[in-house]
Amino acid sequence: MRTLDNVALALLIIGGLNWLLIGLFQVDLVASIFNGQDAVVSRIIYTLVGISALYSLKFFGGLRERAR
Repeated sequence: MRTLDNVALALLIIGGLNWLLIGLFQVDLVASIFNGQDAVVSRIIYTLVGISALYSLKFFGGLRERAR
């Protein structure tokens, strides 16, 4: 599971940086690299980032345990 956790974290960082660029400069780096938001590769990356976010919800349980 440690590897999957690291992959999810990396994808969330990539997604977060992409959103930062969109918010500050109106530049979607993923879409720019892969020929638009509708490109298959862009959609795959967006989907993987979303799945990583859903997977990472499990970390909230660990935070509660550490707080005790």
